[in-house]
Amino acid sequence: MDSAMVVYPAHYINGQWRKAQAAETLPVHDSSTEEVMATVPAGTAAEAGDAVLAATQAFEAWSGLPVETRAGYLDKIAAGIKARTEDLALAIAREVGMPLKMARAVQVGGPAWHWANFAKVARNFEWEKKVGNSVVVREAVGVVGCITPWNFPLSQITLKIAPAMAAGCTVVLKPSEIAPVNAMILAEIIHDAGVPAGVFNLVNGTGPVVGEVLGTHPQVDMVSFTGSTGAGKRVSELASQSVKRVTLELGGKSASVILDDANFEAAVKGTVSACMLNSGQTCSAHTRMLVPASRYEEVRALAQAAVARFSIGPSLDEASKLGPLVSAAQRDRVLNFIRIGIAEGADVIAGGPDTPATGKGYFVQPTVLGIKASDTLAQEEIFGPVLVVIPYRDEEDAVTIANNTIYGLGGAVWSASDEHAVKVARRIRTGQIDINGGPFNGSAPFGGYKQSGNGRENGIYGFEEFLEFKAMQFKPSAG
Repeated sequence: MDSAMVVYPAHYINGQWRKAQAAETLPVHDSSTEEVMATVPAGTAAEAGDAVLAATQAFEAWSGLPVETRAGYLDKIAAGIKARTEDLALAIAREVGMPLKMARAVQVGGPAWHWANFAKVARNFEWEKKVGNSVVVREAVGVVGCITPWNFPLSQITLKIAPAMAAGCTVVLKPSEIAPVNAMILAEIIHDAGVPAGVFNLVNGTGPVVGEVLGTHPQVDMVSFTGSTGAGKRVSELASQSVKRVTLELGGKSASVILDDANFEAAVKGTVSACMLNSGQTCSAHTRMLVPASRYEEVRALAQAAVARFSIGPSLDEASKLGPLVSAAQRDRVLNFIRIGIAEGADVIAGGPDTPATGKGYFVQPTVLGIKASDTLAQEEIFGPVLVVIPYRDEEDAVTIANNTIYGLGGAVWSASDEHAVKVARRIRTGQIDINGGPFNGSAPFGGYKQSGNGRENGIYGFEEFLEFKAMQFKPSAG
C-alpha cells in the first residue's frame, strides 16, 4: 500500500466483493498528516442483513466440518498475514498512529500468532466428555456479529473471528470506520485462503446503522463487542431483546501500584511505558500510578526522565517512539482532559496541553500530572498519552484507591518480592495484573471486572466463549 489514496468500493459478503449499494463513503485519515488515505463504503442495514443471511446459510456446513479442516484454514490465514506484514503494518501505522516498527511487531505480529494459536487450541480441545449417564458435547454458538474498535484494529478483529471460526461459528464483522483498511486487507487474505462462502463477511459502516443490525437481527446468535463502555451498554440493550449471548471488552482506568519496597526506577519506567503504548490508546493502559506520598518528589523526577525517552514524530518515521492519536476528535478530547486536570490543580510533571512542534498530525505531548484521588482524571478514561500520579498514605489506602473506579480491566503491582506484590494484587478487582513488569501473555485470559465488560479473550478462554454445552442422556445399562 503506497501513499496514494485507496478507494474501496465494496463489502465482502458471501465469499465475494459486493459493490456497495449506497454512494456514501467514509473517509480514513492518515493520523500523521491528516490527509484522507482511503475511503470505504458506508454500509446499509440491508447489506448487513444480507451478510447475516449468508452467515446463517453457511453455518451448518462450516460447523459440521472436521476440526482439523477448520484449523487448517486458520493456519493459511496466519501465513497470509505474515506474508502481508508490511501492507498491514503500514496501513495501521497510518490509520492509528502507532510507530511503524512497533506496528509490525504488536499490531501485526500478535494477530498472526493468535490465528495460529487458535488453530492449535481447536485441535487440542476436549469437544466431548462423559459425565455419569450423559455425554456433554461442545458446539458452536452459531452466527456471531463482531463489532471492533480502532486502537488495535487487527488484534481485536482476530480475537473475535479467529476463535469463532475455529469453534465452528460463522461471522459478520463490522470493523471500526476510523481504521478499516487493515480489515479490508484481512478480508483479502481470508478470501485467498479459500474459506467457504458465507463463513466470514465484512460490512463497513457506522454503529447506528450496521452495528444496530448485528445487535437486533434474530438470526445473530451472539454479539462480541470491543469499544467504549457507553457503546457496550447499548449493544447489551439491543441484544437483550432476542436474548443473544454478549461478550464485551470495554474501558479501563488501570492502576499501577508501586509499593514502598519496590525498585522505583524500574517501576516508574515500566508504568510510563505501559501508559504510553500506542500513544495511550489502549484500554488496559496503566494510566494511574499510585505511589507512597513520602516518595512523591522522587517519583516526579523519575517520571520526567522516563517521559523524555518518548520522541514524538510521524508514525512512518522509524525514529519515532510516540506517534499521533487516531483523529482530530480524539486529540481534542485528550487535550480537554489535560486542561480539566490543570484547572483542578494538577501538578504538571511533564507535557501539558501545548501542541507539539510537529506541524500537521493529531499529536499530543506525553503528559504526566500529579493529582488527588478525588479528581476527575482519577476516574475518567482519557485514552491518550496521559499518566496521572496519585499519592497514597499506606498499603490499605493504595488498594482502596486502586479499586475506586467503575472499571476493572488491567493493572500492575511493583514490589521487592513477587510474594508481596501478589498479596496486594489479589485484593485488586481487575481482570489482569502485571507483577513486577510481567509481560503480556497471549494465552492467558484477557477481560474485565465491573464496567470493563463480560467474557474473556485469548487462548482457550476466548475460544470457549463461542461454544455452547449440549448434554445427551443415555439410559444406564442394566445390571
